[in-house]
Amino acid sequence: MPKVAIIGSGPAGYTSAIYAGRADLAPVLFTGMQAGGQLTTTTDVENYPGFPEGIMGPELMTRFEQQATRFGTEVKMGCSITTVERLESGSFKLTWDDLYQGTTDSAEFETVIIATGASARHLGIEGEAPFFDGTGSHHGVTACATCDGALPLYRNQPVCVVGGGDTACEEALFMTKFASKVYLIHRRDQLRASKIMAERAVAHEKIEPVWNAVVKEYCIDGDNRIEGVTLTSTQDDSESRLDVKGVFLAIGHVPNTKFLVGTGVDLDETGYVEVSDGCKTSVPGLFAAGDVRDTVYRQAITAAGMGCMAAIESERYLEARHS
Repeated sequence: MPKVAIIGSGPAGYTSAIYAGRADLAPVLFTGMQAGGQLTTTTDVENYPGFPEGIMGPELMTRFEQQATRFGTEVKMGCSITTVERLESGSFKLTWDDLYQGTTDSAEFETVIIATGASARHLGIEGEAPFFDGTGSHHGVTACATCDGALPLYRNQPVCVVGGGDTACEEALFMTKFASKVYLIHRRDQLRASKIMAERAVAHEKIEPVWNAVVKEYCIDGDNRIEGVTLTSTQDDSESRLDVKGVFLAIGHVPNTKFLVGTGVDLDETGYVEVSDGCKTSVPGLFAAGDVRDTVYRQAITAAGMGCMAAIESERYLEARHS
């Protein structure tokens, strides 16, 4: 029986695979439908250690994969887990759909690492897909200021942050370090953020709230870069244009945990996996790493660190099980 299954192919998943592979555990990694995770939709990654000149997101994830396979990881490309069942023996039965073969298959594993990440909420408006489909064809819309805010594209330029919670305020404050002006767009007339965060954002000289407005349309130039947004008033449906060079979406994330419902894995009220003692879930032998359990940092480097932790804990679990 295979020892380790890894569900997810972002930094957490592939780091788990690297460590598990080097421990001679012959891990099997299921990429899901978006091989490489969120970083494959990011262009320049400038904050991952070891790449002083930066690196493209898809290239970084290709390197992760190459390193994992070098140490014996079997990568099941395009395979998405649909169910996880813990058997009486203590092992796990995983069932998956194969996107490329159009088939369904299953197998048993002794331990499982969940690294399925979380998906940033998008506005869902027309013309948004090219900014996130990984082609690199459009630039200027992102869901992570910490990841992308320091790029030359946004330096000394007006930008906007969409959202009204703590994350939106944090993103807006972060962007004041680089942008000439930060518009904070919110559909209501007051922020949902905690009092201290809201006061800090509104008081900042570079931040200008835009109340009672939603983004209706992205305006792009001839190079497929953002040059503004069309806003619709939530009060009278009137429209206006806001000239900006960047749009930062801060309307929340959705953890990719639907397949865990009914498995006995404890999830919090928003669907994130709850862990204790490192990366242990409520189900023995099942571990979680990366954004699927991280509601705070959501960075590639923190996900990779948790992937390392999960692999080490899996190895120790297996040693105890067979001792």
